[in-house]
Amino acid sequence: MIRLKKKEAPKAEPASVDEGKAPVADGGPEKVSILGIGGKKVNKGAAGKKRKTPGEIRIQKDIAELDGGDVATINFPNANDLTKFNVVVTPDTGFWKGATYRFTFTIPPMYPHEPPKVHCDTRIFHPNINLEGNVCLNILRQDWKPVLDINAVIYGLIYLFYEPNPDDPLNKEAAQLYRDDIKMFERHVQRTLPR
Repeated sequence: MIRLKKKEAPKAEPASVDEGKAPVADGGPEKVSILGIGGKKVNKGAAGKKRKTPGEIRIQKDIAELDGGDVATINFPNANDLTKFNVVVTPDTGFWKGATYRFTFTIPPMYPHEPPKVHCDTRIFHPNINLEGNVCLNILRQDWKPVLDINAVIYGLIYLFYEPNPDDPLNKEAAQLYRDDIKMFERHVQRTLPR
């Protein structure tokens, strides 16, 4: 049988404080706390700071890995709120080449188990984006899986500019024109490009 000894409390020796220096105990080296390193452990949870949810931790990881290349730029209106940010897409080829489109991403509390909400803030004539700014992208609906991330959504948006999908439209008029008369569709897109 193993006997466990009770841990004895360290014997307190009187310590003196000289001119703001940390007290020295047991004749050992003096402990100095520099920028919170060394010295006493500080309980960060007691400072009233809210614990991060798994979704907030995941979004931090996703944001650290964001890469929109030359086509998409990401900015955060409020640096302390990672759940709402803007993505500006400037297609480098296709019907919308050179135009700039602003999207607002809103990350729900149950992310990554729920997809982010994406809204197009710039009016666009596109089969998969309606005039109210709603975006039809399969991974934002039925094909969303928690293993997908924000990069996948941004790449999906960019792909919509390169290859519109008239078979799953939100803007039925644009989809019909795209299927029936691609030249007329292109002229209509050119007239509606943001200047």
